[in-house]
Amino acid sequence: MLYDLIILGGGPAGTAATVYAARKRLKTLFVTESFGGQSVVSDDIQNWIGETHITGFDLAKKFEEHVKSFGDIVEIKIELAREIKKTGENFTVKTDSGEFEGRALILAIGARRRKLNVPGEQKFEGKGVAYCSTCDAPLFAGKKVVVVGGGNAGLEAVVDLFPYAEHITLLIRSDSMKGDPATQEEIKNNPKAEIIFNAEIKEILGDKFVTGLKYQDLKSGETKELELGGVFVEIGSVPNSELVKDLVEIDQWGQVKIDSKHASTSCVGIFAAGDITDDPYKQNNISAGDGVKAALAAYSYLQKRSMVK
Repeated sequence: MLYDLIILGGGPAGTAATVYAARKRLKTLFVTESFGGQSVVSDDIQNWIGETHITGFDLAKKFEEHVKSFGDIVEIKIELAREIKKTGENFTVKTDSGEFEGRALILAIGARRRKLNVPGEQKFEGKGVAYCSTCDAPLFAGKKVVVVGGGNAGLEAVVDLFPYAEHITLLIRSDSMKGDPATQEEIKNNPKAEIIFNAEIKEILGDKFVTGLKYQDLKSGETKELELGGVFVEIGSVPNSELVKDLVEIDQWGQVKIDSKHASTSCVGIFAAGDITDDPYKQNNISAGDGVKAALAAYSYLQKRSMVK
């Protein structure tokens, strides 16, 4: 079967794109490993428009229900895309169950947070270990927290936490901050903030939730321990662009470059939305809006090919 559109990714961008593609009556193949995206591990999402509080699990269920509500117009494959090829004007996506051809393609396979890869990190993800200060800062009201990372992401996380956390310790592996100078000054001048340089995280501690961490002072070699209620890991993310690096233009960080007006990539017929792109704002609501844009742009593209009536 030749599909009008193949959409890869089950987070906010891919789900929103699928909903709008279905409303345009495009015969759509929706391929994702699971519904929900990166936020599926969050116990309390407070910035999804229309929901004051919702768990990542519940949001993922809503995504799934909405996509399935369109019936046969959307075919769902719960599996990973293994390979993407351009075949003439069309595209072929290979999964474990076969190969599928589409006239257009939307990439919404997101990114993965760069991890510390230390004991306790995976165990307490969503239980005190967080990767998005904009999303999760309010959950740490009145708590002592650590932010790991000395670049702009780490500095901005500290600022995001100022209105909520009791105390914020910024742990930096090197001997200097590398982020925006104005933000550096803001942090240095706020009594809530403490900066520790030459610190390498060794373990995140806890029972049901995070209670502390161990780090090594890289100058003295001494291992030290902090008591706290949360750890924000802000050391960047890695876009899931490996599959398409030979098809579309990507930037030095592996993000897919897009024309933000039309969600189009350097390859005609391929559109992209969400955290895989070079959009600077990595937020669920923005990803959903960009997914809508990608679907509408794909529909316009297919109309111009005179393949959709």
